[in-house]
Amino acid sequence: MPMRTTGDRLLVRLEWRVLRRLDGRLTGGYRTAHRGTGTDLVGLREYTEGDDARHIDWNVTARLNEPQLRVFTEDRELTVWLVLDRSASMTAGPPGRGKDDVLGELALVLARLFGRSGNRVGALLYDTGVYDTGAVRIVPPGTGRRHALRIGAELARTAGGGRRGSTTDLAAMLDAVARLARRRALIVVISDFIGDGDWARSLLRLVPRHEVVALRVTDAADDELPDVGLVVVEDAETGEQLVIDSSDPLLRARLRAGVEDRDARLAAGMRRAGVPVHRIGTDADLATALIEVVASTQLITGRRRA
Repeated sequence: MPMRTTGDRLLVRLEWRVLRRLDGRLTGGYRTAHRGTGTDLVGLREYTEGDDARHIDWNVTARLNEPQLRVFTEDRELTVWLVLDRSASMTAGPPGRGKDDVLGELALVLARLFGRSGNRVGALLYDTGVYDTGAVRIVPPGTGRRHALRIGAELARTAGGGRRGSTTDLAAMLDAVARLARRRALIVVISDFIGDGDWARSLLRLVPRHEVVALRVTDAADDELPDVGLVVVEDAETGEQLVIDSSDPLLRARLRAGVEDRDARLAAGMRRAGVPVHRIGTDADLATALIEVVASTQLITGRRRA
């Protein structure tokens, strides 16, 4: 019997612990926004020259005394792009359960979930604020279990939190996937959304052509400062260090205000773009978190509204 790789063992565990619980919630096939000749009736419209006469509804035509055409949804293969934030801030969290670990598990589960149905899943791994060949790694769309393991292997190869010196350019990350996804696709962005750039504008350019879902991975360390007196704090992305008094009430209030402002700007930008954002903490149960996502949006089930 061949030895299992680390990624294979992790996927087996996730299949057993997460995918089996999700299976009962993930029913139905993908439904595209394009109109076609599938089996699900969308409605009726007036017949125009050039339409397929085989789809005329003769009963309704007789009642209205004008030709009426049945319009159906068209079943079509789904292409999914996983946009994976590999920046240094994603290393925050407890050992073995940091934000990057949660991102890795989410990527494996979603790649396996979509790919096993024959849908094509690609990945864009983004690890710095500069768009160049060293910053972005791409796994072209593919299907099946082996392809999910390929994405996992690429994640393991890029482990380490990216390069320091600048914060993540979220706008460039979204622009990068816009260049890749030439056809309409489902884009799942997995990130802590800590970074710079006019990402809201980039998101607004992305959503008219694609369906976009944001999975925001968070850790308590992002929002809270422990009251332990004098400490050295370090910016995970730039490496800048500073000695602070963590018990100073004014400092704590300023930090809290900064966190609330960051969260408010994120929520407002997502709301303007019409993009659902789901918060998944490092302490969350992955299956429960994804079931909540399933309950609130049809996109993760592989079904798009016509």
